[in-house]
Amino acid sequence: QVQLVESGGGLVQAGGSLRLSCAASGGSFSGISWFRQAPGSDRKFVAAISRSGGIIIYADSVKGRFTISGDDSGNMAHLQMNSLQPEDTAVYYCAAHRRTDTFEFQVPSSMDYWGEGTLVTVSS
Repeated sequence: QVQLVESGGGLVQAGGSLRLSCAASGGSFSGISWFRQAPGSDRKFVAAISRSGGIIIYADSVKGRFTISGDDSGNMAHLQMNSLQPEDTAVYYCAAHRRTDTFEFQVPSSMDYWGEGTLVTVSS
Protein backbone atom coordinates (compact mmCIF):
# COMPACT_ATOMS: atom_id res chain seq x y z
CA GLN A 1 0.00 0.00 0.00
CA VAL A 2 1.49 3.29 -1.13
CA GLN A 3 0.79 6.42 0.89
CA LEU A 4 0.93 9.77 -0.88
CA VAL A 5 1.11 13.18 0.76
CA GLU A 6 0.85 16.39 -1.25
CA SER A 7 2.08 19.77 -0.09
CA GLY A 8 2.63 23.25 -1.45
CA GLY A 9 -0.82 24.45 -2.45
CA GLY A 10 -2.07 27.92 -1.66
CA LEU A 11 -3.29 31.23 -3.00
CA VAL A 12 -1.33 33.07 -5.67
CA GLN A 13 -2.00 35.96 -8.01
CA ALA A 14 -2.24 35.45 -11.75
CA GLY A 15 1.23 35.23 -13.24
CA GLY A 16 2.69 33.84 -10.07
CA SER A 17 4.27 30.49 -9.25
CA LEU A 18 3.76 27.60 -6.86
CA ARG A 19 5.62 24.36 -6.30
CA LEU A 20 3.71 21.26 -5.31
CA SER A 21 5.37 18.20 -3.84
CA CYS A 22 4.20 14.61 -3.51
CA ALA A 23 5.90 12.25 -1.09
CA ALA A 24 5.32 8.53 -1.63
CA SER A 25 6.00 5.78 0.86
CA GLY A 26 5.11 2.23 1.73
CA GLY A 27 5.10 0.24 -1.48
CA SER A 28 6.11 -0.19 -5.09
CA PHE A 29 4.91 1.78 -8.07
CA SER A 30 5.98 2.66 -11.61
CA GLY A 31 5.38 6.38 -11.62
CA ILE A 32 3.53 9.37 -10.26
CA SER A 33 0.95 11.48 -12.07
CA TRP A 34 -0.58 14.80 -11.14
CA PHE A 35 -4.25 15.49 -11.80
CA ARG A 36 -6.46 18.45 -10.99
CA GLN A 37 -10.13 18.90 -10.40
CA ALA A 38 -11.93 22.21 -10.59
CA PRO A 39 -15.38 22.64 -9.02
CA GLY A 40 -18.02 20.97 -11.18
CA SER A 41 -15.44 19.37 -13.46
CA ASP A 42 -13.94 15.95 -13.94
CA ARG A 43 -10.49 15.15 -12.66
CA LYS A 44 -8.02 15.96 -15.44
CA PHE A 45 -4.47 14.93 -16.18
CA VAL A 46 -1.73 17.49 -15.63
CA ALA A 47 1.67 15.79 -15.76
CA ALA A 48 3.35 12.45 -15.17
CA ILE A 49 6.81 11.14 -14.43
CA SER A 50 8.07 7.58 -14.33
CA ARG A 51 9.82 6.49 -11.18
CA SER A 52 13.17 6.49 -12.98
CA GLY A 53 12.49 9.97 -14.33
CA GLY A 54 13.01 8.76 -17.87
CA ILE A 55 9.44 9.39 -19.01
CA ILE A 56 7.77 12.76 -18.56
CA ILE A 57 4.40 13.71 -20.02
CA TYR A 58 2.42 16.97 -19.87
CA ALA A 59 -1.11 17.94 -20.70
CA ASP A 60 -1.22 20.46 -23.54
CA SER A 61 -2.80 23.03 -21.23
CA VAL A 62 0.30 23.21 -19.01
CA LYS A 63 3.16 22.63 -21.46
CA GLY A 64 5.74 25.37 -21.18
CA ARG A 65 4.39 26.55 -17.82
CA PHE A 66 4.59 23.51 -15.54
CA THR A 67 7.59 21.28 -14.89
CA ILE A 68 7.44 17.89 -13.20
CA SER A 69 10.53 16.44 -11.59
CA GLY A 70 11.55 13.68 -9.24
CA ASP A 71 14.39 12.94 -6.88
CA ASP A 72 17.06 10.23 -6.84
CA SER A 73 15.01 8.01 -4.54
CA GLY A 74 12.07 7.95 -6.93
CA ASN A 75 9.77 8.61 -3.98
CA MET A 76 9.18 12.31 -4.57
CA ALA A 77 7.52 14.16 -7.41
CA HIS A 78 7.45 17.93 -7.66
CA LEU A 79 5.30 20.09 -9.85
CA GLN A 80 6.70 23.55 -10.49
CA MET A 81 3.87 25.74 -11.75
CA ASN A 82 4.74 29.07 -13.37
CA SER A 83 2.65 31.72 -15.11
CA LEU A 84 -0.41 30.54 -13.21
CA GLN A 85 -3.80 31.67 -14.45
CA PRO A 86 -7.24 31.67 -12.81
CA GLU A 87 -8.20 28.65 -14.90
CA ASP A 88 -5.48 26.69 -13.10
CA THR A 89 -7.51 26.95 -9.91
CA ALA A 90 -8.31 23.43 -8.72
CA VAL A 91 -7.57 20.77 -6.19
CA TYR A 92 -4.36 19.09 -7.31
CA TYR A 93 -3.92 15.38 -6.63
CA CYS A 94 -0.90 13.19 -6.99
CA ALA A 95 -1.42 9.56 -7.80
CA ALA A 96 0.85 6.54 -8.04
CA HIS A 97 0.44 3.66 -10.44
CA ARG A 98 1.95 0.36 -11.53
CA ARG A 99 1.31 0.85 -15.26
CA THR A 100 3.75 0.57 -18.14
CA ASP A 101 1.62 2.02 -20.94
CA THR A 102 2.26 5.77 -21.06
CA PHE A 103 -1.33 6.36 -22.12
CA GLU A 104 -2.45 4.95 -18.80
CA PHE A 105 -0.23 7.44 -16.94
CA GLN A 106 -2.79 10.05 -18.00
CA VAL A 107 -5.97 8.26 -17.02
CA PRO A 108 -7.45 8.72 -13.53
CA SER A 109 -9.03 5.26 -13.52
CA SER A 110 -5.59 3.69 -14.11
CA MET A 111 -4.13 5.08 -10.91
CA ASP A 112 -3.68 2.69 -8.02
CA TYR A 113 -3.14 5.14 -5.16
CA TRP A 114 -4.22 8.71 -4.52
CA GLY A 115 -3.22 11.52 -2.24
CA GLU A 116 -5.81 13.66 -0.52
CA GLY A 117 -5.20 16.67 -2.71
CA THR A 118 -4.00 20.22 -2.20
CA LEU A 119 -5.92 23.33 -3.20
CA VAL A 120 -4.41 25.82 -5.61
CA THR A 121 -6.25 29.11 -6.00
CA VAL A 122 -5.15 31.66 -8.58
CA SER A 123 -6.68 35.11 -8.23
CA SER A 124 -7.09 37.48 -11.16
